[in-house]
Amino acid sequence: MKHHKYLIVGGGMTADSAVHGIRKVDPDGAIAMICEEQHRPYDRPPLTKSLWKGAPYQSIWRDEHGLNVAIHLGKKVVALDPARKTATDDAGNVYTYEKLLLATGGIVRRFPGFDGSIIYYRTADDYRKLRELSEHGSDFVVIGGGFIGSEIAAALAMNDKRVTMIFPENGISSRVYPPPLVEFLSSYYREKGVTVLASETVKSLRTEGAKTIVTTGNGTEISADGVVAGLGILPNTDLAAQAGLAIDNGIVVDELLRTSNPDIYAAGDVANFYSHILEKRTRVEHEDNANIMGETAGRSMAGESEPYHHQPFFYSDLFDLGYEAVGELDSSLDIIEDWKEPFRKGVIYYLRDGRVRGVLLWNTWGQVAAATELIAEKAAHTSETLMGHISD
Repeated sequence: MKHHKYLIVGGGMTADSAVHGIRKVDPDGAIAMICEEQHRPYDRPPLTKSLWKGAPYQSIWRDEHGLNVAIHLGKKVVALDPARKTATDDAGNVYTYEKLLLATGGIVRRFPGFDGSIIYYRTADDYRKLRELSEHGSDFVVIGGGFIGSEIAAALAMNDKRVTMIFPENGISSRVYPPPLVEFLSSYYREKGVTVLASETVKSLRTEGAKTIVTTGNGTEISADGVVAGLGILPNTDLAAQAGLAIDNGIVVDELLRTSNPDIYAAGDVANFYSHILEKRTRVEHEDNANIMGETAGRSMAGESEPYHHQPFFYSDLFDLGYEAVGELDSSLDIIEDWKEPFRKGVIYYLRDGRVRGVLLWNTWGQVAAATELIAEKAAHTSETLMGHISD
């Protein structure tokens, strides 16, 4: 048995941030990180952003800062015993702990029954596989019109690839953006050379030589050198369930990020936490949440009781367009659009019962704090009070 004061299950951005959080409070306590991937912690956003714009692959690695952590790569924890405070990996190694963090992230949604020719885009290895295909091939299919799908389609198109997007919604990110912006964005992608097949599904895939043939629901056949899917993730709660922890759309945590077992914490994509600003439980799958929540969990594990009251923001790059956003972005909410330049620069407010629940800062930078404050005020607003409220 290997004993560590702190044991972290997971090796992503959340896990790495937790190490930094622990070390800010406890410089010496033994830390072990058990990581299913074969890579030490790295930044995930560059996989759909900067790496396709010329940034070197080496730029993704996170700085280890000599924090004295035992990192076990290529190992998966398959059993937890909270009573004995043990974790067992798939090689039979048993680790004991005083405090445990579950930073298990998410499991990609997959098509049932399809072969292995789809890259379910999430990891550094997925990036390398797609990059290799793009160096030899020119035709790519991207399945999914949401966050990952829209980013990777833009990334491939910017690298002079012929891209076809396929998704069941009526436009790119239609669950998030107001209809006029959805219509503009879908047209914009087409202007950039992307074939956008909205309101369409994938019926089957087959391999012919080096090509993958994608057949859509209406019978259209598309020949591709690579097929990428961005279908979202499901919180990876298997270990938590096996350990008897409370689960509800992720692992339920309190404001100190403790699970229903006070010596087991959870953070990042997998954690269901209470947002004081939104006054509801939520789960956030973005970089800012991984970094801040991970560090907060580490501090809490090391004995510094710091509540997690942060409201995470998120961002995206779509060709030469981009945004930062905070709160609930849901196209079914009441929406007020304040454009300085239609679809090029502006602020979009999402309201429920007259209160701002989310803010989309479209090509409007440096205003995340103002947007967060506006949501936190919980004041009643109308179109008249919001127009011009935030600008840069």
